[in-house]
Amino acid sequence: MRNLSRTTTLESRFPILSVENNCIISKEGDITACFRIELPEIFTITSDAYEAIHSSWAKAIRTLPDFTIIHKQDWYLKENYQPDIEGKEHSFLSRSFQMHFNERPFLNHYCYLFLTRTTKDRMRMQSNFSTLCKGNLIPKEIKDRDGMRRFFETVAQFERIMNDGSVKMQRLSEDDIIGTDNTKGLLEQYFTLSRENNVLQDLGLGAEEIRIGNKKMVLHTLSDTEDLPNAVSESLRYDSLSTDRSDCMISFASPVGLMLNCDHIYNQYLFIDNSSDNLRRFEKSARNMHSLARFSRANQINREWIERYLNEAHSLGSPSIRAHFNVFAWSEDREELRAVKNEVGSALALMDCKPRHNTTDAATLFWSAIPGNAGDFPSEESFYTFIEPALCFFTAETNYQDSLSPFGIKLADRLTGKPVHVDISDLPMKKGIITNRNRFICGPSGGWRAILN
Repeated sequence: MRNLSRTTTLESRFPILSVENNCIISKEGDITACFRIELPEIFTITSDAYEAIHSSWAKAIRTLPDFTIIHKQDWYLKENYQPDIEGKEHSFLSRSFQMHFNERPFLNHYCYLFLTRTTKDRMRMQSNFSTLCKGNLIPKEIKDRDGMRRFFETVAQFERIMNDGSVKMQRLSEDDIIGTDNTKGLLEQYFTLSRENNVLQDLGLGAEEIRIGNKKMVLHTLSDTEDLPNAVSESLRYDSLSTDRSDCMISFASPVGLMLNCDHIYNQYLFIDNSSDNLRRFEKSARNMHSLARFSRANQINREWIERYLNEAHSLGSPSIRAHFNVFAWSEDREELRAVKNEVGSALALMDCKPRHNTTDAATLFWSAIPGNAGDFPSEESFYTFIEPALCFFTAETNYQDSLSPFGIKLADRLTGKPVHVDISDLPMKKGIITNRNRFICGPSGGWRAILN
């Protein structure tokens, strides 16, 4: 039987032209600066610290020019713990501690940030104009040298602002992006969904299923205001580790981050349009809705929402942007994939979001999440909001930083101040331990809340 399915080579459709000067250049002329992000350790951040991280993101993003795309990509992969004992002197207790966790599975976290300079036309592009659908790719020249220089200056300012806080950024090199003879680069890791030295496998991008080798993927999106919660905040109270006298805080997006125990990638996009143009377009839309309000109650309601958006933009000076968030999760077993699909939906529900399993634009969204290819993002999958509320959907912590293992949390005795390392995977967390821990590293709850609509 003849195979009638449409196949092509990855090389012919690959959207990346080259990697030069530690930047990714797409075949459409977009230039992307790539960074590795180091976040604070989970369960060690107070509500004030979350607010400070949120403020740093907001200040840094305000320095970026129009038609810039911020793409934050968090990888969460199930791995087996490998103790670091080679070439180091360890005491008997230290060595025993390391070996105790040997080969124990855990969810590892890798965080990347991509800042893409694109054009106004590319920012408005829809899914039917994606490079994945084009028959020919025609490179375009980058003529605006001053614009490029200003972009890299703002990227340097962005990096400086973030590194002054508790979030650390490190520029990725060409070897980090494209790899070497002995290590896989970030692009190759994305097309295998693995950090191991595996060979590239068949890639299936269909309406019903996305498949990489034997790994089958499901996609959930937050791309419509109807799917969003009425209010958001920088942090949430984690009830499992909180007491009546002290609160343990996590970031608002933690349910789809470290709290989601499966292999997945959480993509966070912010699209910086020309805010003045957006507001003028909304003003025109509000006038049209006003003239049609007497014919339809829906028009009247929409006019009220648009005017509320415009009032907040003008009174607070908040820039109008577009945003999108999605979760790619995968498994090699179809039965397990059904459970993973339900887990992702439950995680989104914990954020008071409406879970939406996306199959229409799944292939295009996977393609646009290629590092350096955010310019291919379909604009119809984004929604208008402001920078501060959208940043609440950024994950703000990692599983461990400079810890002895990913299974423990660093504590301190509240009387002597001596450091203590507690294995949260084995020890039943009693109220006394939780109370002592929170007295040292967690402050009172509070926090800013903002209306998305």
